Amino acid sequence: MTLYRTSVEGFSAIEHHFAELLADRMSHRTGRRPSDSERRSWERSIPALRADLVAAGLNDIEMLIEYQLPLTSKRADVVLVGQHPVTGGPSYLVVELKQWSHAECFEDSDSLVRIEQYGSRPVTHPALQVRDYCDYMLGFNAVLAEAPETLAGVAYLHNATDAGVADLFRLPGNDLGRVFTGQRRGEFREFLHSRFAPGKTGSIYADRLEASRIAPSKQLLALAAEEVQRREMFVLLDEQRDAYNYVLHAVERARRSNTKTAVIVSGGPGSGKSVIALSLLGELSRQGRAVLHATGSRSFTQTLRKVAGKRAPRVQKMFTYFNSFIAAEANDLDALILDEAHRIRETSVSRWTKAEHRTGRPQIEELLDAARVPVFLLDEFQVVRPGEQGTVDDIAKHATVRGMHVEKIDLDAQFRCGGSEEYVLWVKRLLGLEPGGPLEWTGDPGFEVEVADSPFELEASLATKLEGGYSARIAAGYCWPWGDPREDGSLPADVHIGDWSRPWNLKGDRSVGGAPAAALWATDPAGFGQVGCVYTAQGFEYDYSGVILGPDFVWRDDRWVAIREANKDPDFRNRSRVSDADFDRLIRNVYKVLMTRGMRGVTLYSTDSLTQQHLRTMAL
Repeated sequence: MTLYRTSVEGFSAIEHHFAELLADRMSHRTGRRPSDSERRSWERSIPALRADLVAAGLNDIEMLIEYQLPLTSKRADVVLVGQHPVTGGPSYLVVELKQWSHAECFEDSDSLVRIEQYGSRPVTHPALQVRDYCDYMLGFNAVLAEAPETLAGVAYLHNATDAGVADLFRLPGNDLGRVFTGQRRGEFREFLHSRFAPGKTGSIYADRLEASRIAPSKQLLALAAEEVQRREMFVLLDEQRDAYNYVLHAVERARRSNTKTAVIVSGGPGSGKSVIALSLLGELSRQGRAVLHATGSRSFTQTLRKVAGKRAPRVQKMFTYFNSFIAAEANDLDALILDEAHRIRETSVSRWTKAEHRTGRPQIEELLDAARVPVFLLDEFQVVRPGEQGTVDDIAKHATVRGMHVEKIDLDAQFRCGGSEEYVLWVKRLLGLEPGGPLEWTGDPGFEVEVADSPFELEASLATKLEGGYSARIAAGYCWPWGDPREDGSLPADVHIGDWSRPWNLKGDRSVGGAPAAALWATDPAGFGQVGCVYTAQGFEYDYSGVILGPDFVWRDDRWVAIREANKDPDFRNRSRVSDADFDRLIRNVYKVLMTRGMRGVTLYSTDSLTQQHLRTMAL
């Protein structure tokens, strides 16, 4: 977990070649050499901190340099470990080192700051950054969770004067995160004395920290159990209950006999996959098992964090992403609940992934290794992006190679909750995702299917449902440009169909002009004013769904034709990565996802007249 560990005194022997030593250690562990900026940080910041520790007479405390946070690829610059001068017990201090000399608030925000070398991109206030590190460590490191008073955090801006970073002091400091500048070096040393006793070694406490069990703390699990289980009274039926009970049994078996089992739960929309996922998270948390929930969907995860962690923000840490397990230790978790597992990617690498974490390992292997019982909940017909590999066969193949027992459970065998089984079959046959050709819609008392004559009519129909107290959204194929909000906060009406035009949902994490953040489009009532796409609709359900089929998928004679040139999704531009055959398959899945979000009904409209005529024929 730590890239390099030394005592303050021991650092003197390696100080002159420390950066090269650390670079070699990084190269050995990660397969890459550090960047120039990383080397500069090691060469300048670590010696500055060490000098203050020596001046404070704290030569015997331990320095855990580049300490990796549990179950993540994130690293804290330094964790200092020693004996507390008052309690005589362990004392841990997370130190985030910054070479900044100037920083100012970003647009009057107390949580974001602008740093000259980063250009216009804002970064998190360093005190909040180190608080997040501390909160995370308290939530997942057993040694710290049992004695939270032993942990503190500081951001040390050793090159800065108070005047240069005056805005940072608008945010009050606390034990888990406060700011010291080079100008306040004397205060910083006094603070160090309040945390560490001179002449007392910290090696035994550093050993405990590094050997600590890594898992969600009992307090966090108890909080999650209460938030998840008491917020909703879930009812599980038939195959849902079978899947739930089997996972609980597998976790207990793994604990007793040191075994691993991969559970694969497949089912269509409305079959209860997410209900099972949250029920398992709540029950396993109540039992004190080390469990986390993960998805590949930013929108889905952020919504779960908002809902399940509304009253207890710490519970939000229980909801994470598939790419969070790049550097996780094998079997740290008893169970890992992987909802929306059809969105598993080839690797966890993205353009934001630091070079040191680009291991090249398949993401599915990282997820299989992270827990004794990984639980994959998926719908194979919801693979909508190139690179998504979450299929039953792929998961089973990788698990078998790793010597794991595999259990497959099909929720579609006998039971479907919410929505209409007849309608889902109609959609699959309509889109050619099941053989036999399209079927005429014969009706279902519990589900409405309509074809609107225009987007105006589609919107008006859904507006009527909203007035009746139901939820409703409009989504479309990605066939129009997608612009950013204007300077005045208004959204460009990019989706143009004749005289009708509406904006896409927002791209980012902030509400603009009354429209909700992208992740909340499907759940915030204000989302009705924008058109969603598959990436914001997937994983969610609302009462009534409006779907606009764009010119990228049209009916000609007796078959569907995928028109790649009409699609604006950047993920589909590279023909060497996405063949025409793959595009045809993925675009069918896209419209299948959009057409199966409604739980009570759907209204369809196609921008193509021949396709519109075909829909009317099939939906009469």
